[in-house]
Amino acid sequence: MASFLQTFLDPKKNWFAAQHMKSMTRRLRRYGLRYDDLYDPYEDLDIKEALNRLPREIVDARNQRLKRAMDLSMKHDYLPENLQEMQTPFRSYLQEMLALVKRERAEREALGALPLYQRTIP
Repeated sequence: MASFLQTFLDPKKNWFAAQHMKSMTRRLRRYGLRYDDLYDPYEDLDIKEALNRLPREIVDARNQRLKRAMDLSMKHDYLPENLQEMQTPFRSYLQEMLALVKRERAEREALGALPLYQRTIP
């Protein structure tokens, strides 16, 4: 079942997944965002912890991209074409740290230790 799902979601093997990825690339480039910018640190505490562990420059660049995207959205405008071509929407900066945080949390739960952070409602 898992291999079928991976095959179904792989853009190299599935035409629909490739079209979805192409559409997402176009939408993210219009605002100058990366896919990892869409993760919400208020919804998942693992993402919040991963962002806290990243270097300050990466987090600042993420915040600048989000501010620029909100500004462009409020103005009903897109990035100029020459800047859209320079964007790399699927270059990840968060996935490795997020995987590390999730592994650490799973290990702590397996050992019966207290959680590193508690879930609170914002």
